[in-house]
Amino acid sequence: MKVVILAGGYGTRMSEATGLIPKPMVEIGGKPILWHIMKIYSSYGFNDFIICCGYKQYVIKEYFANYFRHNCDIEVNLQDNSLRVLKTNTEPWRVTMIDTGLNTLTGGRVKRIKDYIGNEPFLLTYGDGVANIDIKATIECHKKAGKYLTMTTYQPSGKLGVVDIADNGQVTAFIEKPQSGGSWINAGFFVCQPQIFDFIEGDNEMLEREPMQRLLAQGQINAYKHIGFWKPMDSLRDNQELNLMWDKGQAPWKIW
Repeated sequence: MKVVILAGGYGTRMSEATGLIPKPMVEIGGKPILWHIMKIYSSYGFNDFIICCGYKQYVIKEYFANYFRHNCDIEVNLQDNSLRVLKTNTEPWRVTMIDTGLNTLTGGRVKRIKDYIGNEPFLLTYGDGVANIDIKATIECHKKAGKYLTMTTYQPSGKLGVVDIADNGQVTAFIEKPQSGGSWINAGFFVCQPQIFDFIEGDNEMLEREPMQRLLAQGQINAYKHIGFWKPMDSLRDNQELNLMWDKGQAPWKIW
């Protein structure tokens, strides 16, 4: 089963970091968040990736084109310019990088890689979020539901504590970072049937809007509820928090 990763957006909310590189290449612990996402999938045996590139795509292409040499011990003979690999420390990945357009929206990017998927189910996620998610559990949930699309959902905690106040003004409880009122949000990590391509009309559609509304109208979306860690990297603060977790050896998404 192939893994499709959306990595073509501008990352404007992290413009301080994305002026020179695409958002999925912003690093956590010295490795791009894209690498961390791929390691999550690879830990479950999924090593065939399709990267939907766009903004500054050459950065992603050059990273993987040079990945083998950069992660090996090598000997260079300067007399004849020969190179010998001494020890490899690379990944068992096949990485297909596709130019899905500079301004194409998420739905359009998925539509553009249709020919690389064929008539098979596939995995799909965003290039800016990590989780300690059980990928095989999402697939089993998808198979059991029999829908075209399974979306991983997550119930985030609030950013601030909540104060419970009685009618007389007395504070009766303080809840630190409560669950968000029972609401579940889209956390990516989708499992898809190839039929979803038929629900996307073109480049100018966001996957999360018109295509999902069409799928919803036909009762073709299933939810997998993820109980655990999930964090998107939407800001530099998020990046700093993820780096801090990694540096402390407390990165919940490191399941490999």
